[in-house]
Amino acid sequence: MKKVLAIFSSLNGNQGNSSKLANEYLSKIENDGSVHINRVDVASLALPHLTGEEMQAWMTETSERNESQQALAKVSDDIVEAVKAADEIVLAVPMYNFGIPSSLKAYFDRIARAGITFKYTETGPVGLLENKSATVFAARGGVYAGSDFDTQTPYLKHFLNFVGISDVKFVYAEGLNMGEEQANKAFSEASEKIIELTNN
Repeated sequence: MKKVLAIFSSLNGNQGNSSKLANEYLSKIENDGSVHINRVDVASLALPHLTGEEMQAWMTETSERNESQQALAKVSDDIVEAVKAADEIVLAVPMYNFGIPSSLKAYFDRIARAGITFKYTETGPVGLLENKSATVFAARGGVYAGSDFDTQTPYLKHFLNFVGISDVKFVYAEGLNMGEEQANKAFSEASEKIIELTNN
């Protein structure tokens, strides 16, 4: 059975445009019957910013961690295990001030673990999360793809590639705040892309 980790990050929950796109995709692949979906809403998780204490807990040998360090390390350990268990990562990503939501960044910060999800070598870092794919559903109020304003696409590609996920696809819905006609067109084009992805 294929395992999918679906990560939502809209402040508007399932009413967010990125969530609607991701759920449209998930409903299509779920109909297959051979897919298990683990849904995580990082906006409601409210993970704190990464701290020095948490990083120190990671770097302390498991057998030597005190009770506080065990609790801190478990936050990241559980997230990493969820990612490792998945065959595909689905990301529902709104654009907030030209970047990804800070809640998603906090989640990513718990994924990037030296020696666990990537390693350093003489020729540079190598990702350890192999044989996985990622599908990103990006919803934006304006039109930014392909321009300098789109910092999301390269960041998400770089981060996912860094931890070993090189098969990354994007579905965009842009200009959603630029009038009803543009919004309808954007959703229609995104739906066509979703059909294309799910028919492959």
